[in-house]
Amino acid sequence: MYRMIAALILCFSTLTLAADDGSQLQKGNLFPRVKLDTNMGSIVVELDRASAPITTNNFLLYVDKRSYEGTIFHRVIQDFVVQGGGYDKDFNTKPVMKTIFNESGNGNKNELYTIAMARENDPHSAGRQFFFNMNDNPSLDPGRKWGYAVFGRVVEGTEVLDKIAAVETQVHPTWGWPDVPVEPVILEKATLLPQTF
Repeated sequence: MYRMIAALILCFSTLTLAADDGSQLQKGNLFPRVKLDTNMGSIVVELDRASAPITTNNFLLYVDKRSYEGTIFHRVIQDFVVQGGGYDKDFNTKPVMKTIFNESGNGNKNELYTIAMARENDPHSAGRQFFFNMNDNPSLDPGRKWGYAVFGRVVEGTEVLDKIAAVETQVHPTWGWPDVPVEPVILEKATLLPQTF
């Protein structure tokens, strides 16, 4: 009897963990949209669950848990990328729920106004940080090596991204990081928009 109860609890826990990956958010919607409200304006991205399901679901999970709210765009390089999602305004590291498989071979290219996952040298180290391509960046696409997984594109607010990409940057006086905005660019809220049919 006790073994049966323990087995049922384990099974339920496993199912709960498996479902807590963002896949249940607007299940069946291959192109969910997320609105990103920043202190410089709003951006709407259309995600590509058809080509990048793991990456899209992962991003949606952070959105659903309100984990991107109050984060900064800490790396801004005009005509290259605008990167954020990993730090709060005091440069405290935000927790990573898990690292995900690199879907850079999905056919999507790192083109102007697309959104992609940031990662470390390990190709499968992407967690929560993402970036917007502010140019066509073929060097970030896969070839002989793993690339950076594109999982959507901006459908509203390209002018806001252009403003962010043009802000004055510096080497951060405490951390020594280059390309940090002098005035913080803050992601104030991230919202999964209602599905339209």
